[in-house]
Amino acid sequence: MIKRKNLKTYIFCSALLVVLVIYAAPIFASSPTVTQGYSSDELLQRGMLVGLKNDDPRKVEPVNSDQADQLHGVIIGANESAVLLGSDEEKVYVASGGRFPVLVSSQNGPIKIGDYISPSAIKGIGMNAGKNNDIVIGKALEEFDASNQSTVKSVITVNDASDNEQQLSVGMIIVDIAVGKNPLMKNNTSLPEALRKSAETVAGKPVNATKVYISLFIIIVTSAIAGSIIYSAVRGGMVSIGRNPLGKNAIMRGLLQVVLVGMLILLSGFFGVYLILKL
Repeated sequence: MIKRKNLKTYIFCSALLVVLVIYAAPIFASSPTVTQGYSSDELLQRGMLVGLKNDDPRKVEPVNSDQADQLHGVIIGANESAVLLGSDEEKVYVASGGRFPVLVSSQNGPIKIGDYISPSAIKGIGMNAGKNNDIVIGKALEEFDASNQSTVKSVITVNDASDNEQQLSVGMIIVDIAVGKNPLMKNNTSLPEALRKSAETVAGKPVNATKVYISLFIIIVTSAIAGSIIYSAVRGGMVSIGRNPLGKNAIMRGLLQVVLVGMLILLSGFFGVYLILKL
């Protein structure tokens, strides 16, 4: 028979695992409510895409498509974040996660809900990332179309690659900020395609490779633990029934309890993975 002592041990271990997964998940996930303060040598506007200065990481500057690898986040107002980090001298607040307004342009065509946003040729302003831009600031939650004048805040004249003047419309939309690699790029090999799509389906946004591999590790470990417990319980239960057929009912009740404990451990793993990918 399955001993009560072993059953209590299984229940205690599963409860402990649930607590660890729930409280450890936020450690690996970036919080969208905490914003870091910086200083800047330039006048920055709310919604601008910025990166850390190479010679002074305490300062930020607006970035364009040529500086996409420096992209760090978007300028937000002091009242837009629950927690602000930084000294009194650091008056520029940069969000690297969460949902905030971002300045965008019509450089790469209209922006639809779900499109990824990357830095454009204009410093501090984004555009539709498409499939040819390596780094993105996040995913658009609103549409922007230059033909819709109600969404256009200004028009800027820039020179294209052939040195011809080009007029670009600029507006502001809400973006789900998650700085990282563009998942639409054809040569994006940071993650296997199936794994990347599965993670994005759960998170609803781009997920960096570290979070995905941590999640995969948690699933493997919890599945192994749950499978081992259930297998041992079933095997032990069958042996016990063979030795003591009259105690079948009691053995089956104990077996059911252990199976439920195993399922709880497995579900706790999936819940932890959800937290890691979603936050």
